[in-house]
Amino acid sequence: MSDLIILNEKDNVGVLRAPRGSVPAGHKIALRDIPKGAAVVKYGYPIGVATEAIKAGDFVHTHNLSSALTAEALSYTYDKKLVPLPQKPARNAVMAYKRAVGAGARNDLYVVPTVGCIAATAEAIARRFKEIHAGDMRVDDVVVLTHRVGCSELGDDLTRTRQILVNLSKNANVGGVLFLGLGCEENRMDGIREIVPDGERVRFLVAQEVEDDEAEGLRLLEELYAVASRDERTLVPLSELTVGVKCGGSDGFSGITANYLIGRVADLLEACGATVVLAETPEVFGAEQTLMERAKDEKVFSDIAALVNKWKHFYGSHGVNVYENPSPGNKAGGITTLEEKSLGCVQKSGRGEVLAVLGEAERVNERGLNMIESPGNDIIACTTLAATGCNAIMFSTGRGTPLGCVVPTLKIASNSALAAKKTDWIDFDAGKMLAGDTEAAVTELYDLLLDTIEGKATKCDLRGDKQIAIMKTGVTL
Repeated sequence: MSDLIILNEKDNVGVLRAPRGSVPAGHKIALRDIPKGAAVVKYGYPIGVATEAIKAGDFVHTHNLSSALTAEALSYTYDKKLVPLPQKPARNAVMAYKRAVGAGARNDLYVVPTVGCIAATAEAIARRFKEIHAGDMRVDDVVVLTHRVGCSELGDDLTRTRQILVNLSKNANVGGVLFLGLGCEENRMDGIREIVPDGERVRFLVAQEVEDDEAEGLRLLEELYAVASRDERTLVPLSELTVGVKCGGSDGFSGITANYLIGRVADLLEACGATVVLAETPEVFGAEQTLMERAKDEKVFSDIAALVNKWKHFYGSHGVNVYENPSPGNKAGGITTLEEKSLGCVQKSGRGEVLAVLGEAERVNERGLNMIESPGNDIIACTTLAATGCNAIMFSTGRGTPLGCVVPTLKIASNSALAAKKTDWIDFDAGKMLAGDTEAAVTELYDLLLDTIEGKATKCDLRGDKQIAIMKTGVTL
């Protein structure tokens, strides 16, 4: 077996499986001479330009390769190219909680602070509730959606905060939700109640309006618990499932192993009628055409182009270059340019047709592959995925991260060294694909995902790592 991985016949660089001299594994070596100013090609697409002449066998990285991206909005041509999805697998249903909005992977109670300054109170209520029911808990968890916004916000920030919190409460993983407000914040409870109808699975509490907010919070949670604790898993088709795909702390193997593997599993899910959601808008820069070629129609094609150009403008309006990405950790792991990172990132979407492009506070309403607007920031992107309706997230990493979202978050390592080192972080080792059977790995990850939907705890679940974060773009009063 060669020590170089060549991903496409058009490529003029290969990726090292193992270190070669001073060049680390996951980094690039030139396959042939590349003149100064010529395109460097990986995945069959340009990942930047050579800043000096590169000889065959040379190490290719930041010293001789730079991004070719600009902040300018680009024009695109719609040229549809689709590859058929695989056959529907035999395992195409799960034991899950059947909700009006889809298949729930968990039966959780959510405590949702409307504002950051009531978060500690929310955590105290949830902690006390779990102590009371210790040993006989008949829901999966009581999760506090701790955040630090909701006050001193105006305009788009306030609208975003309110809608994201409401959307999270509508996730199919939620058996009941208590909205907890302080009473003087911009994100007022009456605004929440305008878009969340009363019902047996929702309660509202404004702490300033009661004498003992903890006692009242516990009473309301007990009412929710009485309803949710009767819920049972039933056999639900995968067409009711929504799964997010995300990467964080990527390295040179991410697009080759973990992201590619996630994309293969995404194809199987879509073959069953399930929905897959791709986030991280800035991390398709330089690879957007690969998604545009799979757009359902010209409207979706135009929506992808508009989203990419919108985020380029957003970066430019803040005086930030689009090519500030990749991060130092990405570069240490072998990723040189944003084009290279993006081409690896979009591997997670598989090969399905892109059916819809969603705004950051929208929910899925079309089954199949969707794109949603979000930054690349790990926890904000994961929060956006959960808010849009994702019941679980497949999250690849090459450098490692312990981060978990409020929905089950499967961590998939791009390399075996990380999987062996961080056993309390990593759920699946995709690095074994470099020396083993890819098809077996696809089946194994697919089964692990469905087992997770059916209740198997992730490493994040076991650590209690369930976070959210909401993006801010405006002023703080």
